[in-house]
Amino acid sequence: MNNKKIYLDHGATTKVNSDVLKEMIPWFSENYGNPSSIYSLGRQTKDAIENSRLIVADTLNSKASEIYFTSCGTESNNWALKGICNAYKKKGKHIISTNIEHHSILHTLKYLEKQGFEVTYVPVENNGIVLVENIKKAIRKDTILITVMFANNEIGTIQPIKAIGKIAKENDILFHTDAIQAVGTIDIDVNDLQVDLLSLSAHKFYGPKGVGALFIKRGVRIDNLLHGGAQEKTRRAATENIANIVGLAKALQIANKNMDKYVKHIKKLRDLAIKLVIEEIPETLINGDMNNRLPGNINFSFRYIEGEGLLLFLDMNQIFASSGSACTSGSLDPSHVLLAIGLPHEIAHGSLRLTFGWDNNEEDVYKVVKELKEIVKRLRDMSPLYNK
Repeated sequence: MNNKKIYLDHGATTKVNSDVLKEMIPWFSENYGNPSSIYSLGRQTKDAIENSRLIVADTLNSKASEIYFTSCGTESNNWALKGICNAYKKKGKHIISTNIEHHSILHTLKYLEKQGFEVTYVPVENNGIVLVENIKKAIRKDTILITVMFANNEIGTIQPIKAIGKIAKENDILFHTDAIQAVGTIDIDVNDLQVDLLSLSAHKFYGPKGVGALFIKRGVRIDNLLHGGAQEKTRRAATENIANIVGLAKALQIANKNMDKYVKHIKKLRDLAIKLVIEEIPETLINGDMNNRLPGNINFSFRYIEGEGLLLFLDMNQIFASSGSACTSGSLDPSHVLLAIGLPHEIAHGSLRLTFGWDNNEEDVYKVVKELKEIVKRLRDMSPLYNK
């Protein structure tokens, strides 16, 4: 049995960078003032928030006044969709999205449909990428919002965000992108992309869990999701999570500084894993486009096996991976993303997502593939569908 723990689920979450943690600690017990207080202890924490806002804005090439801190990516996505729809419902009630969005988008859209909004779910191609012309064809006179994720959390495919932004702008439609998987590995300029709203979450780039941000372009009207106070320029009521906000900004600063090196590192490991798995394990599929995808993401489907059994055997060998989104890990249903790209149920059930990070190395890849080869063989030998 492999005794070393090998974590290959960085798409689900990352550990907090030690420098980030160090930056956060004083804000838990020393600099603990409420930012809404007028005395110096409160002003100190208020200054920390505004400094963090500047860092996030600088990274996205936005104005500091366009950055709003939230509790997570899910809140950012909920706020973006519900807030825009409520603010612009007199103009129209039609929304355009895709059929591979994260559940924090899809479930929010389902909620909005119950409120009388109509949603067009544009299908993606078999490579997991939506065609820009299909987004354009879906536009109606009453379309008020387009929401398309920057990069898919399961198969890593990167969408043509800039082209979609251009179409949205030309048709006077607001454009939101869920960039939670992209921030930290892709250089993002909100002005160049012509996005009106963008969601991000700190724990995807070695920051703390429980804090995110939403970019809202100046001039965009949006209803509040939370009410009760004047925080975040009266747009989000809640006492600010100072330590986590500071941690988000520090993590983003570090990620942006080291992005080229990080991308090179994880892409090398991902490509090695692809090479070895394809060579060593027959009847394996790679899901999603191989060029337009996140550098550290690979999603395999192994014929004749169940992904749940695969994950359990990997876990017994201290290898931690996933079959898709961490938010749906308790579900036995096949991935909606894999079904959307045309995989039949029985193959979609046998999927494995590996997402690499700083702590991984080539030795990890060789060990994982060795264990994976044995586990897949064992599971196939148990399957009545497999012709031995």
